Amino acid sequence: MADFAILNSRKRALIALLHTVVFLTIALLGFTSRKPAASLHGPGRKVAIFTLVLYGVVVSILTLLAWFARCAKERIYFALCAAGASFGFVRTLLGDPAIPAAQYLRVLMLACAVAVGIWIFRGHAEDPLLD
Repeated sequence: MADFAILNSRKRALIALLHTVVFLTIALLGFTSRKPAASLHGPGRKVAIFTLVLYGVVVSILTLLAWFARCAKERIYFALCAAGASFGFVRTLLGDPAIPAAQYLRVLMLACAVAVGIWIFRGHAEDPLLD
């Protein structure tokens, strides 16, 4: 069994996976929304600034979690989550028209994070000492 530092139990792995699924769902809903994402270039600047601060905090925390992770699975998981949030940050900072691929990359990173999260969760389920 890998030596996990943060996702060291089945319960923690499940909570992290559920959070990632929720954020993936939110990112996917961004495709169906006719309203553009918050942007600093136009109306709704206060929402955009709040969104940037929120993304900045999330990216910082996820990057620290990736730094403190012990095994490769855990580092990859948190790095993918941080990358997904980073694309959301850049998309808000520059605006949708500047980098339309950011929405796709955000969804791709979060989908990969869900896959790694499932891999981690299933690995805990196979270990009888962690049940």
